[in-house]
Amino acid sequence: MRILIHENYQSLSKWVAYYIAKKIKEFDPTPDKPFVLGLPTGSSPVGTYQNLIELYKEGKISFKNVITFNMDEYVGIPEDHEASYHYFMYHNLFNHIDIPKENINILDGNAKDLDAECKRFEEKIKSYGGIHFFLGGIGADGHIAFNEPGSSLSSRTRVKTLTYDTIQANARFFSNDISKVPRTALTVGVATIMDAEEVLIIVNGLHKARALKMGIEEGVNHMWTVSMLQLHRHGIIACDEESTEEIKVGTLKYFKDIENESLNKLPEL
Repeated sequence: MRILIHENYQSLSKWVAYYIAKKIKEFDPTPDKPFVLGLPTGSSPVGTYQNLIELYKEGKISFKNVITFNMDEYVGIPEDHEASYHYFMYHNLFNHIDIPKENINILDGNAKDLDAECKRFEEKIKSYGGIHFFLGGIGADGHIAFNEPGSSLSSRTRVKTLTYDTIQANARFFSNDISKVPRTALTVGVATIMDAEEVLIIVNGLHKARALKMGIEEGVNHMWTVSMLQLHRHGIIACDEESTEEIKVGTLKYFKDIENESLNKLPEL
């Protein structure tokens, strides 16, 4: 697993955006050979999305032949609700780039049969031959997508009952009214994410420091689902200095040393 420790969230976000753009350009996607990209919501990827939009406006990247699959969506709120992940993705990325609407895949939290919707999502991913690159973030408890502590490490897309911690943390998107936060969501599974050819997880902020430590210095554990990245053949963590507060000094120095060259320049486009 690679761990790239950036000075701050701004430099982290810019590097990740350039890395994704480089992956897409190297793949040279066409309508018959699209690049399949997994995407998250939440605060962690916002800076990356802003940089991807800038790269698009500068003519350095196109999303015309990119297929996207989002990680999750709440159950039971309208797509145009400001806290829905449909709204988030269009507001923060899709409305500002040239991706065709038919290339965008977000779970339908209002489907009549939620289990069938989850199965359909998994089958559609398979129809494209899998996901080439999955971008993600983590919660303070180390969860990826809505795979909270205790989730099976072999889980697939499913209906998930949210923990009190997650509901409380996400209340900020619902006018800080915890009673308005949906109790369930649809989410890709840990195994769905790990099936991707490459996975990059963003970790930023002091409040993620314990999750980073448990994810990279302790063993693979279903109580810290991000730790599953240790078993991925092409797993990357891009983090900022603040989030490294709890990892060992030796771990910090080791990864700063071996990633020194990558940290000092942006991926070439």
